[in-house]
Amino acid sequence: MPSSNSSSSAQPDKDENPRPNTQSTSSFPILYILFVLIFLIALFPPLFHALWTLPLKLLLPSTYSSALSPARYTKPVIMSWTQKTISLPSKSRGSYLVTDHIVSSIPEIKNYKVGLLNLFIQHTSCAISLNENWDEDVRADMSDALDRIAPEDKKGELYRHSAEGLDDMPAHIKSALVGASVTIPITNGKLNTGTWQGIWYLEFRSSKHTRKVVATIQGEKM
Repeated sequence: MPSSNSSSSAQPDKDENPRPNTQSTSSFPILYILFVLIFLIALFPPLFHALWTLPLKLLLPSTYSSALSPARYTKPVIMSWTQKTISLPSKSRGSYLVTDHIVSSIPEIKNYKVGLLNLFIQHTSCAISLNENWDEDVRADMSDALDRIAPEDKKGELYRHSAEGLDDMPAHIKSALVGASVTIPITNGKLNTGTWQGIWYLEFRSSKHTRKVVATIQGEKM
C-alpha cells in the first residue's frame, strides 16, 4: 500500500487554484475613461475645443487671436466681355473725328465701372487713331502729310501693285503707318481720353467705302 506521505506530498492540479486575470481588470478603468471622453466630445464639442486650445490661449494670446480671426470677405471681381460690330459713316479720302458716333453706337460703355475698349477696323486701306479733337485743320494737315509720305503713282514708277487703282497702294502704306486699332480705357461708364483726344477715322481711298469696326469691351461692370 502506498504510504500516507506520498499522497500528502502530491502536487495539486493546476486547474484547482487559477490565477486571477489582473490584465483585464487593470485595463477596464482606461476603457471606461476613453468611453466617457468620447461621449463628452460627441455631446459637447465646444467644451472639448475650449479645453484643447486653453494652453495656446495662455501662452500665445496675440498669435492665437490673429490666427483665428475671420478673414475679411472681399467680393470677387467678375470680368465681363462685350463685342459688337459697328459701321462708320461712308467717307472719301480724308481724316474724320468719329468719337460721338463711336460712343452712341456702343451704349454698353455706360455699364462698365472700369475696363478697356478696343476698336479694330477690318480693312487695309483705311485706319483708326487717336489725335486732336478740336481744330479740324489738324485733320486736314494729317491727310496732306500722309499724301506726301505715300503719294499716288501716276507715272507707274513707284509701286508694283496697281490692280485696284492708283490710290490703292498708297492707301495700304498709310494704313500700315497709322494702324488698324486703338485701345481706350473706360472709367465709370465713360471713355477716359485726354482733354484734346478724339477718335479718328482716316480714309485713304478716293471713293466712298463702307467700313466696319469691331468694338470689344473687357472690364468690370457697375
